[in-house]
Amino acid sequence: MKKLTALWLSLLLAFGTLTGCAGQIGIIGGEDGPTAIITSDSASAVSVTEDGQYDSKDEVSAYLTEYGHLPSNYITKKQAQALGWQGGSLEPYAPGCSIGGDRFGNYEGTLPDGSYHECDLNTRGADKRGAERLVYADDGRIYYTADHYESFEEITE
Repeated sequence: MKKLTALWLSLLLAFGTLTGCAGQIGIIGGEDGPTAIITSDSASAVSVTEDGQYDSKDEVSAYLTEYGHLPSNYITKKQAQALGWQGGSLEPYAPGCSIGGDRFGNYEGTLPDGSYHECDLNTRGADKRGAERLVYADDGRIYYTADHYESFEEITE
């Protein structure tokens, strides 16, 4: 299975090179073999202000790149629990807010070594937290996952 995955990732990299996307595909090792991380430059395509409130992938990644911290509409799980939240939608407890700022352990080793935090995306006003997250490192690296940490897309400037 690992050989098949490595072959698939090699073909993906070759295809990316032939189509001019070589700068958008990176391959790193995971515990179970190579893992593809697709990169995008969406952080630079959006304009944000420090006092703004955001929860989309492009806006929050641009905000993190520009200001180095989450927008003010993010609260940690501990802060949410102090408001009575026990999981699920945050809306009844903190309208307009999203969960973010808690540590991401990277226990599967999917991402490069580092210290990471995470935040929910597209949850303001939602009835559940969903699967979309940004995982971001202290050194400015930002990763997007649409499938609750099964795969990642690195976001670059």
